[in-house]
Amino acid sequence: MKIKFGLIVYMLTIPFLTITSCKKNAKLIPEEPKKEEPVKKPELCKSCKLVKSAAELAALSPIAGDTIIMATGDWANQRLIFKGNGTDQKPIVLMAEKAGEVIFKGSSSLSIDGSWLVVEGLNFKNGDLSVSKLNVIDFSAVSRNCRLTNTAIIDYNPADQSVDYRWVSLNGKNHRVDHCYIKGKAHLGPTVVIWGSNDALNHRIDHNYFGTRPELGSNGGETIRVGTSAYYLSESLNTIEENIFDKCNGETEIISNKMSKNTIRNNFFFESRGTLCLRHGNNSEVYGNYLIGNGVAESGGIRIIGEGHLVYNNYLQGIITTGQTCAIAMLDGVPDSEPSGYFQVKNVKVVSNSIINCAQGFDIGAGKGGNSRTVPPANCVIANNVLQMKTGSTYLRFTDIPQNFMYAGNQAFGTIAGADLPTGFTIVDPKLGLNELNIYIAAAGSPVYGAFTGTYSFFQSADVGANKPDNLHKDLLKATGIGPLWLTGLGNQLIIKD
Repeated sequence: MKIKFGLIVYMLTIPFLTITSCKKNAKLIPEEPKKEEPVKKPELCKSCKLVKSAAELAALSPIAGDTIIMATGDWANQRLIFKGNGTDQKPIVLMAEKAGEVIFKGSSSLSIDGSWLVVEGLNFKNGDLSVSKLNVIDFSAVSRNCRLTNTAIIDYNPADQSVDYRWVSLNGKNHRVDHCYIKGKAHLGPTVVIWGSNDALNHRIDHNYFGTRPELGSNGGETIRVGTSAYYLSESLNTIEENIFDKCNGETEIISNKMSKNTIRNNFFFESRGTLCLRHGNNSEVYGNYLIGNGVAESGGIRIIGEGHLVYNNYLQGIITTGQTCAIAMLDGVPDSEPSGYFQVKNVKVVSNSIINCAQGFDIGAGKGGNSRTVPPANCVIANNVLQMKTGSTYLRFTDIPQNFMYAGNQAFGTIAGADLPTGFTIVDPKLGLNELNIYIAAAGSPVYGAFTGTYSFFQSADVGANKPDNLHKDLLKATGIGPLWLTGLGNQLIIKD
């Protein structure tokens, strides 16, 4: 039987573009956030090739449209190199005979080295690359338009936690990592890394479930790191969206964004002891994210460093840290900072976020004095945010005095002793109540309705605070459509407390 061409088209959706038809001259349109399933296994055909080892894979010379099937079973100590050049209409596919049942162990690893290559359905489990120090899955420097999907990497740890290798390493351009389950990294190095470049990279990381990562005790425990400080001014145009970060406790920065003009949207951070950190670079957007601390110690919020960022329509609940890891922290900068230092926060807009039952809403000038940070944030906007706080909390702390800030349309409520808010904050009960997912939404007659003030090109709303959960976010909070198809029940423990 022949592989149905439409299935192969479905298997690869490049970042930012969706193929809307498999007809000739198909129109490419900008992609909006949406739910997508992993690839579906094509029917076996005469042109499909079954392999049982890395050596058999290396012996092949696949061409565009080929499918390579990996035999079910354990693959121990296999160094796989997947080479070839497909096309947008005819990718080359390397997939498990049965998703989840091709299990890589020992020193097994995979290199993706070519263009329009798809890897699907693999399961890396309980391996150890301390001898080779190779990455578990590596996209090569010359690779383009490749995809890793419906795959798991679980507990692939060396005995010595100081050994440094990555579980997914993205070189090249225009790659996608989606619908994967990645859990248990307990050694040095980011779980997923996007390597820096002077060029736009256009990678997309979406619909993945990042499970527990224990505290490392040092830097180098990020779940996702985007770039390095050497490329902080490069506009890399990556998108991180619709992922779940469940108890990702490796270090203070869960996502460490170190390049410019990236988008981090519609993700769910659950009881993770760290922050979504804009560490280096400028002009990134952070929106539609849910950060739920559930009162867990060291669970953090959004940490802002640099210029021109847009932070809007995020929902933060139960974050009990203060200072640099509070709900929204805008850090002091270093005078004439080196690329690896702390640049001044400038021209940042923080608009229409909901901050609920957190220990501290905002910290302006957070970290002042540490690491020579003495330059306060300047020329920023804090507008149309809702803060509902518990007794003993702080709405807004000025660790340093900002320069030329504008506050407008913010609503704050709670018994806060000695609260002294600037003009642009109104003390009023927003009349929030819990929905079926334990998310606070405004009841009928709430003052948030129709209270939005100002005009912003990046976000339009009539109401103050984050939008009510739509179907996309309801699915996200229940882990529906997140992770591999062959793993079930991933969202069972994601219980949001009020």
